[in-house]
This record gives sequence, C-alpha cells and structure tokens, in this order.
Amino acid sequence: MGVKKILVFCLILAGLLVVPLFTQDAFVLRIVTECFMWIGLAITWDVMAGYTGYLNFGHGAFFGVGAYVTAILMMKFGWPFAVTLPVAGLVAGIAAVIAGLPTLRLKGAYFAIATWALALAVQQVALVLDITGGPDGMRLPPFLHPNFFYFLMLAVVAITFIVLWFLLERAPFGLKLKAIREDESGAMALGLNPAQIKTRAFVLSAVPAGVFGGIYAYWITFIDPASVLADIITDQAMVMAVFGGLGTLIGPVIGAVLVYSFKTYFWAYLADYQVLYLVILGGMIALTVVFLPNGLWGTLTGYTGGKKALAKGVGLKPDTADDPTEKGGEHV
Repeated sequence: MGVKKILVFCLILAGLLVVPLFTQDAFVLRIVTECFMWIGLAITWDVMAGYTGYLNFGHGAFFGVGAYVTAILMMKFGWPFAVTLPVAGLVAGIAAVIAGLPTLRLKGAYFAIATWALALAVQQVALVLDITGGPDGMRLPPFLHPNFFYFLMLAVVAITFIVLWFLLERAPFGLKLKAIREDESGAMALGLNPAQIKTRAFVLSAVPAGVFGGIYAYWITFIDPASVLADIITDQAMVMAVFGGLGTLIGPVIGAVLVYSFKTYFWAYLADYQVLYLVILGGMIALTVVFLPNGLWGTLTGYTGGKKALAKGVGLKPDTADDPTEKGGEHV
C-alpha cells in the first residue's frame, strides 16, 4: 500500500471515528455499525473466493458459531463479554479446520456444494441442541450503548482489514494463495503444500467472522438459527464481494457499502416484498458474473483477478480463444 493509499485509509478511519460526535441518533449509528459488519464479512469471504479461488457457501456458519459461543458463554457460564470474543474466534477457527479436512480436498462446484451442506448441518445441530435454545433461540442481556458497538465493530473490521492487507498483499502467503488460484498443480510442483495453505486461508477467513458473530449476538440481544445461521448471510457477503470485485480488499468494501445501502433503502420502503429482495439479490449475482466478472473495482482498475477466481471457483477452464499461441489447436 503506497503512501497515498495509507493516507486515504487513515483519513477515512479518522472520519468514521468522529461520526458519533456529530450524531447521537441510535438508528443512524445502528445502520453504520451493521454496514461495518458486512464489510468485515465480505472481505473475509473474499479470502477463500478471490485469493484462493474456492467459493465458500458456508461462510455464514462461522458467523453463527461465533454468535452462539458468545451467547452460551455469557448466559450459561456467566463469562464477561470481552472474554467471549477471542473464544468465539478460536472456536470458529477450530470449526474451519474440522470442516476443511474433508471439503478442501474438493474443487470447484464440489467444494461450494460441500460447504453449503456443512452450513445446513450446523444450522440443524443448533436447532436440536438444548444448550443453544433450539428453535426458540437465546436471549442475551441488553446493553443499550450504540457508541460502544459502533467503535467496537469499527475497530475489529479495521484490524481485520489491516491484517488481511499485510498477509494477502505484502506477505508471501498472499502470493501462495494466488499461485493455488492460478494453477494448484503447478503450485504443488513448485514445492508448495496446497492442502496446508488452503487450511490456513480457511481459518484466516473464519476467525474474524466468528468475532463478528460474537459482537452481533451481544449487540442484537437475541439470536436463533434463523437469524445467525441463515443462508442469506453467506449470500449477501458473496454478492457484496463479487459485485465489488474479487481478489482485492477494496472491491468487497465498495460492494458491501453499495449493496447494504440498497438493502437498507429497500427494507425501509418495500418491507412487504421480501421475496422480491431475494430475486433482486440473485439477479445481481447473475448480472455481475456475466457483465462485470471482475466487479466494479476490477473493471475500473483493469484488475482481472475476479474473473480468474470465479472461473476457478466454479471449475471452469480459462478461455483460450484469444490466445494467439493456441489457435486451431496448433502453436503459432
């Protein structure tokens, strides 16, 4: 990240830090706080999809696991909220390791379907266990301090962004992930261990998601499988990342802000048309993949990582029709 980009990041962060000084409207702070959360979920989903080329349809499960860990530790064992957050992230990371052992052996659409099935399995487990409250859910003690959750969510998202930027854009780890995305067999031939690297990426995406879930549980005061383990959590994070641009950190941030703004406006004026919202969400995915395969940010900057990540994620071969060395199956 150049000096100009660092300066812009610091200015944006400083601007967000002073927002509560200009407004104490709980509704406004709530909207912005939830927007922070979706930015975090979008950039962590992109770790597997954009940088590694594996479309994870079960990312919301880690969010739900973190929410339930915080709720259970607070309500069943009397732990303070601050102590539950690192545990929520740790448990989500362990869940990623366990889930990754069988699923990361798969590729393309098979991996996507497997992660989706695992997310459904976690949801069903939460529905039948007594400790989770089953379908009745769990109620947490109310803590009515919007500023607290605003600053906490902002801090966690900012730290997540900085850590991911360093690991994915500056450290060798990011290059290893991109090598796997481009050619996993070639990466293995170079001496890399794809299974180990993919597992680390899976954990890296899961731990922050679990922390976001823990914050959300205490903030919202009530959770159940339908609210923290629903498919819509992964779906929205995916739309945000794909719409903004895969394989970058800026793209999912832009996509999260735009898609969440649309969602807020839609629910404010068209709350009676829930099915229509899902239709629009699905349509956005289809249109973006067809017309903007690199997302908004990738299209503006000419970055092609999004197209490569989508091709890898759905198990498609890159289009070689324009390759002058492979016309008619002959080398020129």
